[in-house]
Amino acid sequence: MTFPVLVKVNDGHFTASLVGVPNLSVEEPTRDQAIASLKAQIQQRIEIGELLQLEVDTIGVSQLAEKYKDDPTLREISDQAYQLHDAER
Repeated sequence: MTFPVLVKVNDGHFTASLVGVPNLSVEEPTRDQAIASLKAQIQQRIEIGELLQLEVDTIGVSQLAEKYKDDPTLREISDQAYQLHDAER
């Protein structure tokens, strides 16, 4: 898994935090130590099931087009958009 991590310098120390998880951050003397420490904490949370990755089904443009291909309202909206576009020319 890949997680976005933010690394900042604070008073000569490095803070590494997991983006989107405000209570998961570490502070260490070096950048590499901060990253390694955060990685260990992330791995621990994955092992106990606190942190996981979910796959979410998304609907793409082609699926939306298929889903609404016979919708008369969508045809009306489309026709109005084209009329407005042509009127602005």
